[in-house]
Amino acid sequence: MSMILSASVIRVRDGLPLSASTDYEQSTGMQECRKYFKMLSRKLAQLPDRCTLKTGRYNINFISSLGVSYMMLCTENYPNVLAFSFLDELQKEFITTYNMMKTNTAVRPYCFIEFDNFIQRTKQRYNNPRSLSTKINLSDMQMEIKLRPPYQISMFELGSANGVTSAFSVDCKGAGKISSAHQRLEPATLSGIVGFVLSLLCGALNLIRGFHAIESLLQCYLLVYYTGWRNVKSFLTFGLICLCNMYLYELRNLWQLFFHVTVGAFVTLQIWLRQAQGKAPDYDV
Repeated sequence: MSMILSASVIRVRDGLPLSASTDYEQSTGMQECRKYFKMLSRKLAQLPDRCTLKTGRYNINFISSLGVSYMMLCTENYPNVLAFSFLDELQKEFITTYNMMKTNTAVRPYCFIEFDNFIQRTKQRYNNPRSLSTKINLSDMQMEIKLRPPYQISMFELGSANGVTSAFSVDCKGAGKISSAHQRLEPATLSGIVGFVLSLLCGALNLIRGFHAIESLLQCYLLVYYTGWRNVKSFLTFGLICLCNMYLYELRNLWQLFFHVTVGAFVTLQIWLRQAQGKAPDYDV
């Protein structure tokens, strides 16, 4: 029998579950799919906004929009058009009910658990596809899926729930440079953005005055991207900024020297504060 089994609403940036339906079936296959839910929730920021993962007897489909992902588990023979129409309804209702400020500042798992009432009602409707209400706008969804089909996530790409290494991990094992290049940093803060702009400003001022701007550009790079020995490089870059300003002591007044050195110190602090993302918390989604 084709049916929707469960659904979840998850924040994209950190995998925090915001709401979820109740899983009535507790079979071995369902427990395995819960592990895939967890793994997908940690990779949402790296995946396209519309995806499907086939796990054998079950399919996991999800869509992401405005920093929130809507994920559902259904049997393998459940029609794609109904699955994504169901997710589209969840998305529209959630956006209408909760503003982005609430979802961005949520700190507790399942803090919008009351949304489960809507998930359950909608799931019941879509598990009875002969009802007229579920056929509304299905032609539009069919056309959208035909023009932009969901990205098919492979098990090799995701990595198995039993600990088999993902494709990314296999490629990076023993290749530290590649791993560093793909390491994600924590989300940028307002002070980090201000530091980035000020560093660019210092670089532009240096170029206008005919000086080099490599140290300011290097600070911008270290603030945005992860590299090996990143903190050490940031302190060495700040030392270079101090040395350059000592060399330019006779060409700049004290206020100019103070501005460039202060900006360099501020950006170095922001680089140190913005560390690589660790393992995503296990929210038991």
